[in-house]
Amino acid sequence: MSYIMVDIEADGPVPGDYSMISFGAVVVKPGLNETFYGQLMPVSEKWIPEALEVSGFTREDTEKFNEPSLVMADFSKWIADKSKGRPFFISDNNGFDWQFVNWYFHHFLHTNPFGHSSTNLGSLYKGVVKDTFQNFKHLRATKHTHHPVDDAVGNAEALLRIKEEFGLKIPLD
Repeated sequence: MSYIMVDIEADGPVPGDYSMISFGAVVVKPGLNETFYGQLMPVSEKWIPEALEVSGFTREDTEKFNEPSLVMADFSKWIADKSKGRPFFISDNNGFDWQFVNWYFHHFLHTNPFGHSSTNLGSLYKGVVKDTFQNFKHLRATKHTHHPVDDAVGNAEALLRIKEEFGLKIPLD
């Protein structure tokens, strides 16, 4: 099983009505050197300027990004090439990130290589430390920049530290 940390940026709160404009992923294993980055042109005419602003892109920038079907096909191939066994989706905010990735895979490829499950890093950490008021973000080494690869890598660093410091049993290839 390969854990793949994912982070996305979007121009609104839900897929379909709004668009995932970029995402990053990293295979969670020492070195964190297997990454993926995708930029996707909008799928909707709707967008929220404040949401898009977080990513640092303009609407005009995003309209020049790649066709979502091609990006998702490339991501699916990358997952197949980099995973050992079943790929497992994990993110800092899987309620947000998962909904976009799942929708885009099903909408454009009619399947999701991650299946139907995901894990939330924050909830995992709260369980490990047995305190729902704790936050894992101090375990990141890479600064949170809202570039999805940086953010996925930072979150993967935190997961590796949770494994090391708390003895979390998690298979890493």
